[in-house]
Amino acid sequence: MKLSRLFYFVVFLFSFLSYSQNIPIYRITNAITIDGDLSDWKTPFIGPFVIHDSGVKATQETYVSLSWDNENLYLGYKSKDSKIIGSAINHDTQIFNTDDLVELFLDPDGDSENYIEIGVNAFSSNYDMIIHCISPSCGGWDTDISLDITGLKTASKINKDGYDTEIMIPFSSLTAVKDAGFTVPIVGTKWKGNLFRIDYGNETEYQAISPYDGSQFGFHQPNQFKVFEFME
Repeated sequence: MKLSRLFYFVVFLFSFLSYSQNIPIYRITNAITIDGDLSDWKTPFIGPFVIHDSGVKATQETYVSLSWDNENLYLGYKSKDSKIIGSAINHDTQIFNTDDLVELFLDPDGDSENYIEIGVNAFSSNYDMIIHCISPSCGGWDTDISLDITGLKTASKINKDGYDTEIMIPFSSLTAVKDAGFTVPIVGTKWKGNLFRIDYGNETEYQAISPYDGSQFGFHQPNQFKVFEFME
């Protein structure tokens, strides 16, 4: 999908805001089809992602948009990628060790103890899990990949610039996750979390929408998660 000058202006504006304020999740009234085609997205994209432990510019750019309606949370990613690594593979395979992918971590109650992780590669393959942090700042954790978020939909589409990804997460399934603290959001609800990308292409890079102060525990630093705010 060709990006217009307006898109780059909006990206620039929200890139500046996203590192100093909460990340907005915009309420929508239009339908979004989860097919990897972002042409039906009307909410702003923010970014680009940066290297997760330094904040420096990444080699290949990533942008994201977040939206919601009464039933679902939606995420759309634009990932520039000149060398896509990965393949279509079974659900809940640990593709974070092998494939280019985008990720979402959510800790709605902000207690840094139980948060979900969802990842999707360029071929629409996904995994979902819950992380139980068992030591300060998540220096140790238990991973439960048996978690299945009912109704989770993901789709990626490869294009000439890289790949686009869409994720739909039903709130009804999130509230069923034990000990995670999810409730159905309303305007003004705030959740903690972060957004990531792993790029294994020309050089391995770990990217985030909001960088961490240090790399001791990789992506698993929930005490430094960003605030997502559900907005009208």
